[in-house]
Amino acid sequence: MTIMKKIYLVHCWDGTSNDGWYPWIVNRLNNDNTEVIKFDMPNTANPNISEWVSTLDLKVEDLNENTYFIGHSIGCQTIMRYLENKETRKIGGILFVAPWLDLLPEAVADEESYNIAQPWLNTPINFEKIKQFTDNINCIFSSDDYFVSLEQEKEFKDKLNANTCVVENKGHISQEDDVFELQEILDLSNNMLNNQK
Repeated sequence: MTIMKKIYLVHCWDGTSNDGWYPWIVNRLNNDNTEVIKFDMPNTANPNISEWVSTLDLKVEDLNENTYFIGHSIGCQTIMRYLENKETRKIGGILFVAPWLDLLPEAVADEESYNIAQPWLNTPINFEKIKQFTDNINCIFSSDDYFVSLEQEKEFKDKLNANTCVVENKGHISQEDDVFELQEILDLSNNMLNNQK
């Protein structure tokens, strides 16, 4: 009997699980021994840490070496904050797309966005604990992301020993940037599933 690998896909702020490249990556990765599970987060226009983490907690059936995560933007933070609250055990790996620990001014230009972002920016994350789950952490950044500085690439390398890649001119790698397919997301997903660095 084949053991199923399960990938949990966590979408971005103000997004849904059917936006942008999400349906494409599900289509490309789903097969007889891999299942991608995507779902909509609550109050997506006003993401709240505890609501998003508890929603992910309800979705994840088993946390083991056949469990993987793909996050986009605030979805990456959700995955980290979920893991830091779980009992440590080995998981398969993580792919972060346009992740951030800090945001460029444009991302929080209006008062509402600023207020929503503050808890995500200011509540510490236990990186040492997250690293205990897996050393298979991969990140994709875009050269012209208007929300996330490329300095974040170094942050994720330093804090999580992440394997990182920078794509050219894909903005925030979202539907708004007309990113409906991206080969690097597929390649890094496959590397993650095969545990290749």
